[in-house]
Amino acid sequence: MKQTARIISTYTADVSGVPSALFELGGMVIMHDASGCNSTYNTHDEPRWYDFDSMVYISGLTEMEAIMGDDEKLIGDIVSAASELHPEFIAIAGSPIPMMIGTDFKAVASVIEKRTGIKTFGIDTNGMHTYISGASKAFCALFDGLCTEKKEKSDSLCVNILGVTPLDFSVNGSVESMKNALIKRGVNVNSCWAMGDTLDSIKNATRASVNLVVSLCGMELARKMQEKFGIPYVVARPCGEMLTDRICDDIKLSAQDGENRFTCIDDADNSNTDIVIIGEGIYAKSLSAALRLEKGVSARIICATENCSVKFGIGDAIARDEEELSELLCNAMVVIADPLYQPILPKGARLLPLPHEAFSGRIFRSDIPDTTESIEIIASQL
Repeated sequence: MKQTARIISTYTADVSGVPSALFELGGMVIMHDASGCNSTYNTHDEPRWYDFDSMVYISGLTEMEAIMGDDEKLIGDIVSAASELHPEFIAIAGSPIPMMIGTDFKAVASVIEKRTGIKTFGIDTNGMHTYISGASKAFCALFDGLCTEKKEKSDSLCVNILGVTPLDFSVNGSVESMKNALIKRGVNVNSCWAMGDTLDSIKNATRASVNLVVSLCGMELARKMQEKFGIPYVVARPCGEMLTDRICDDIKLSAQDGENRFTCIDDADNSNTDIVIIGEGIYAKSLSAALRLEKGVSARIICATENCSVKFGIGDAIARDEEELSELLCNAMVVIADPLYQPILPKGARLLPLPHEAFSGRIFRSDIPDTTESIEIIASQL
């Protein structure tokens, strides 16, 4: 049966991608869902909750409100909360129940913005997609609402890092390592969407020369920024010294010629390798590229989330169903993936654990490696 998982876990849903993307920026995020569901967004899928002040709330949708379609109750509660908390912006996102009753989030957001004078976004998530979709929609809504004019370019070469949430990067220092790796190679960071940065930096995103897309969460935003302001993008996640060197070289080239570059993707044919990497597409492909550059190892990838129309390499695959994944793994001997994939590995295959916060949550959080400057923790086990 398609779109089911009877053995393995599932990826974090789009509903959690929205608060994860906007968590640190001083806005008020309202999840339109039933009372009691807030722990999903605030603790299960959010490692920063206990150490970082934020305004992520749930609407407390009741059965009667759902039946009667009482949007005025939702609007009134949000307006009242905003008058007390004074958020920088307001975001309202959906869940399965609002989807079924046809809640018009853009209309609700428009009414709230008129009553409060605070920039408000309506984001139509529904729990039927992965976090990639939710975070992507949140980033694009933020950009459309706050980055409305072209700013003067920075005097130095600088990038926006797009697609950064703890669902892909956890809270193990990877984001800081990534920024430091770029700076060390002569590339400054203008803004980071959206961990370890401020809303003011986000508003000045159009000052950057190039966008660096480090996860699929930032892919649609990169396309939107290029279409509106002509900012080219480079696609890859810093992973090991050699690939990171190549990424920075490509950033410098793109700043000069305005061309997009998919640094992590090449023409190598990985069809016949028995090493497989499963996970978020850009990280998986970047790790594959790093292994080839540094160790001469060939690995094919399986992107198990939405892929945002990114074309990967020869031998790579996109599979979101357990049944498809099992078929694609039938000839694998080594699988680099989250430990929760272990039950569907073929007999005799060896798992090299690479925990992914968006797949296994907090279970293996302490074991998530920072591979920004070194992939030795993976390569040494091959």
